Amino acid sequence: MDYKKSGVDIEAGEKAVESIKNIVKKTYSRNVLSDLGAFGGLYHLDLSLWKDPVMVSSCDGVGTKIIVAHKAKKYDTIGEDLVNHCVNDIFVQGAKPQFFLDYIGLGRMNNDFIKEIIAGMSKACIENDLALIGGEMAEMPDIYQNNDFDLVGTIVGLVEKSDLITGKSIKEDDILIGFPSTGLHTNGYSLARKIVFDKLGLDVDSYVKDLNATVKDALLQTHKSYYPVLKKWSNPAMIHGMAHITGGGLKGNIKRIIPAGLTANIHCNTWTIPPLFKWLVKKGELSINEAFCAFNMGIGYVVITSKEKADQILHETEGFIIGNMTRNSHNESVIINYGQ
Repeated sequence: MDYKKSGVDIEAGEKAVESIKNIVKKTYSRNVLSDLGAFGGLYHLDLSLWKDPVMVSSCDGVGTKIIVAHKAKKYDTIGEDLVNHCVNDIFVQGAKPQFFLDYIGLGRMNNDFIKEIIAGMSKACIENDLALIGGEMAEMPDIYQNNDFDLVGTIVGLVEKSDLITGKSIKEDDILIGFPSTGLHTNGYSLARKIVFDKLGLDVDSYVKDLNATVKDALLQTHKSYYPVLKKWSNPAMIHGMAHITGGGLKGNIKRIIPAGLTANIHCNTWTIPPLFKWLVKKGELSINEAFCAFNMGIGYVVITSKEKADQILHETEGFIIGNMTRNSHNESVIINYGQ
């Protein structure tokens, strides 16, 4: 017996790390003090740039979107998805991304798709001013099947304590600005896969006339990061609250930031639901309520601000008004008005 015969190829793992070093180094800033492969990633915090910094961290994955990527043998976009999802999660509190770490658990070491995943992560890290300073590739054949893998990321950001955006300053008559999503992002794939692959019997290369795209192109659109677009306004004087629309949809995520005594009223007739969601609703025979719980329905991110501050954001971005804040109605923190 030896380790390789038991399913763990140490040499292949070392080769995989070596193959991604140059890709990862493209994300480094002068704050990164360690090289890839060190026991711990070293990141220097220049306190001269901060007065009273607060660390903001998050950990997340890309869910069963991995299965679609695996079917399509396309792995770079899920690397981008992972980084952008994590960036959005900490940006809702105003945090500026600092560094990122990834975890890839897999049944068998495969340099080709690992390089694709890391290339996607590195691309997104560069676009978000973020350093990829370390990670873990764990070959575990008794947990993952031969070609299975999982993908998880951890992010750390910083924000001045005085610039924290918590939602506490949201008030009556504030407005909600929605920002378009790029497809499903990284949520709702268990339901989408059941509809597309099980109910309709399609495969990733099937062309869908209603979408003017193949299944893989429709389902593997990259999860968008809203940090580059909105970072110039990320302070509580400008923005009262932000929500990243992930699992649970608009209602499930916006309610996380609404203060007691207030209700966010969302009006669905203020935007056109993208064809992908209409198609999934129709083919899956979903109720509108179920669809809005499972999918983002075309809105990937929401900003809540005053009427006076909204004009500048609306003028310089692709955001649009989707609702308003009122005093508490029927003990609901979020009400979605489906009527057209």
